[in-house]
Amino acid sequence: MTITFVGHGYVGLVTACVFADFGNDVWVIGHTPEKVEKLKNGDPLIYEPGLEELLKKNLDANRLHFTLDFDKAIPSSDIVFIAVGTPPSATGEADLSAVLNVAQHIGKNLKKGFTVVSCKSTVPVGTNLKVEKILSDTKPADAEFAVASCPEFLREGSAIGDTTSPDRVVIGSSSQKAIATLLEAHKPLTGSRIITDLASAEIIKYASNAMLATKISFANLISLYAEKTGGDIETIMEAVGSDNRIGRQFLYAGIGYGGSCFPKDVMALNETGKQLELDIGLLDSVERINHSVRDNFVHKVLKHTKGKKLAVWGLSFKPNTDDIRFAPSLYIINELIKMDYHIVAFDPAATENVKKQQLGGSLTFVDNMYDAVKDVDALLVMTEWNEFKQANLPHIKSLMKTPLIVDGRNIYNPDTMKSHGFTYISTGRKAV
Repeated sequence: MTITFVGHGYVGLVTACVFADFGNDVWVIGHTPEKVEKLKNGDPLIYEPGLEELLKKNLDANRLHFTLDFDKAIPSSDIVFIAVGTPPSATGEADLSAVLNVAQHIGKNLKKGFTVVSCKSTVPVGTNLKVEKILSDTKPADAEFAVASCPEFLREGSAIGDTTSPDRVVIGSSSQKAIATLLEAHKPLTGSRIITDLASAEIIKYASNAMLATKISFANLISLYAEKTGGDIETIMEAVGSDNRIGRQFLYAGIGYGGSCFPKDVMALNETGKQLELDIGLLDSVERINHSVRDNFVHKVLKHTKGKKLAVWGLSFKPNTDDIRFAPSLYIINELIKMDYHIVAFDPAATENVKKQQLGGSLTFVDNMYDAVKDVDALLVMTEWNEFKQANLPHIKSLMKTPLIVDGRNIYNPDTMKSHGFTYISTGRKAV
């Protein structure tokens, strides 16, 4: 097939590379000349394990093409996937301006014959009907199309594997022809197939992310209980997650969720619920707990540190990505800077993105995790990168002014830290 993706963020670029690798002729439409040129030269623009290699492989095979022009890609396409951003507006609702704008460009360039226009962007219920109306109003008279919703479920850091081996492929449409076309395109992928209507497909994506965010906030709420009562959150969540009805995934305490999906999708579902006059207290609590654990971490730093120089390990919202959107680390760092702390930060991938945020003169960056801890009063662990888990603890202690670690991700064993002579403050566990 010939397939076009409008948008080259995590979803668009990763999925485009995977579908090209399956042998399809794939176009990717961008809107920034500099970025499109970098993509043509094999620069994926984002850090994602394995993506650069997959991009270059399919560029070399001439199965993957990048362009700024809709008229180069749309007329020849069997499927057009909309994969542009839907960031939160000032009120928390999803900003659909990019989705609706590209729908107009797609409609004007539809070919004679049949095209499936499928939304991969996360959008509120009813958005695909708006897209359908725009396409109907702008398409050539002899063009035939059908709209579908085909939400993505990839995780940053494991996006390629999630795309090739999903748990499920969701296809929502009222057109049997569109469903058949999308089923054919997804044949190489594993996972079950869930065929449904447009509204259900739109809700499925929000419901999935809201459920995962709820599990994280639940674990964080119980971690606060554990800290105040002397419990151990790791043991508690292991026992809770051992119940097959619940499961262990995402039941991990920390400094809260971040990234491009959970924060904005919970907010958007929340706002839609208000418009529908539903009781959205559950989602309100999920957001509130997510914010409170960041403040709880700041409180621990204030309580236990004697000096004002801190090291930070980890800036991205999770390991194996350079994404810092809604990263808890940025909120925490900003709060500490306001309190006159000087911070030396290290992250394996996200440093350049954080530099662009211009958080202040009290924040400096180093290129080595051990350089960050020299003469500091405490080390703050914000992201659970693997290289932090295997750090040389005696060496760290020898470099620090005060052997204090405040761990927001529970990457170390408290007994091990005690044996090495650290003061160790973790999450939902007794202080050492």
